[in-house]
Amino acid sequence: MIYTWLAPIALSSPSTEGQTTTYLWFVPYVLIFVVFYFLLIAPARKKQKAHADMLNNLKTGTRVITNGGIHGTVVGLTDDVIQLRIADQVKIEISKNAVAALAQPRD
Repeated sequence: MIYTWLAPIALSSPSTEGQTTTYLWFVPYVLIFVVFYFLLIAPARKKQKAHADMLNNLKTGTRVITNGGIHGTVVGLTDDVIQLRIADQVKIEISKNAVAALAQPRD
């Protein structure tokens, strides 16, 4: 028993027309990937690169904000650890990756 929607598939012979329709199935997937790339992937990569550049350009005396919301001034740097002064005579060590952004200078 062949269902009516399977009849054209079961009775058709291989031809170049079938290959063309097969390729047309990939067009929407390619378009979806292109849209995702320009809307999601490219901006995320740009933001990640800017954050990495900001971390590489940190210097002593720079005011930063950590991911936890702590505001402090960089007083020491190593490859992976930053020493922040968060108050008079109070210094903490944090991972370099924990720095979220540069803080605005105090007036």
